[in-house]
Amino acid sequence: MTNVTQQRVKTALILAPIMVIGIFLLELKPFAIFIGLIASVAAWEWANIAGYQKNWSRILYALFVFVCLYISARFLRVFPEWKIWFLLVGTLWWVLAFALVRRYPRGTSLWNARRIRAVLGLLVLVPMWVGFMHLKVEEAPYNSLLIIYVMLIVWGADIGAYFAGRKWGTTKLAPNVSPGKSWAGFWGGFATTVVLAIAACILIHEFIRPLDLIGVLKIFAITAVTAVISVLGDLVESMMKRHRGIKDSSSLLPGHGGVLDRIDSMAAAVPVFAFMMIMMNWSLVA
Repeated sequence: MTNVTQQRVKTALILAPIMVIGIFLLELKPFAIFIGLIASVAAWEWANIAGYQKNWSRILYALFVFVCLYISARFLRVFPEWKIWFLLVGTLWWVLAFALVRRYPRGTSLWNARRIRAVLGLLVLVPMWVGFMHLKVEEAPYNSLLIIYVMLIVWGADIGAYFAGRKWGTTKLAPNVSPGKSWAGFWGGFATTVVLAIAACILIHEFIRPLDLIGVLKIFAITAVTAVISVLGDLVESMMKRHRGIKDSSSLLPGHGGVLDRIDSMAAAVPVFAFMMIMMNWSLVA
């Protein structure tokens, strides 16, 4: 086992229990702070990607993002119906991000300025936090299960892409952004999430509540869109890092790079998953 692999395993063994405790055991307010702290660390890393190299400016940006999350929490407590607009903005950003990835390296003049990239960080991190809060608040007592399901979608898309890409990956998915990703990998990851959706339908029908055909189709639609968007989250961070000329968002996690390198797909998947749930009027809560 190489040193890098050993570092990855050790880091994973530390992070996994923290995530499990955070998802399953924390009540709403501590959970909100927990996700907010993760988002703030990711913001510190995003500031570097945006071009803010001095540590004080990166810390200031992280504090700014945390304050934005706090203001969002206070605002949504008074006007909870506005949650859909936060999620809509986050979803629309990922639609726009698809066009940016497709055009890269053309079109960088649109987002090259540091201030614009700083704003884009808000469009990534604030909707992610709101998406987590939606799942935590609206889906009790099944909130933890749904959060785990979103994570499984992200991991399934990633793992399926890895193995399918190694076996059949010849045609590149986005060679200017991430040369290692292939169309075979994309479809392998997509197929893996379809299997997850089938398993989810069976388990929900057997242990939570009966599902009709419409309910099954909604689960498949939500899963499919979330899986596609999760791939886009990884591509967008890769694009930003390539433009910035760096390999990892930071070196905080030995063997893994930075926090943002670990949650980029999740940052895209969670708000879109929550938005799709609301728009399709689907919930585990009967």
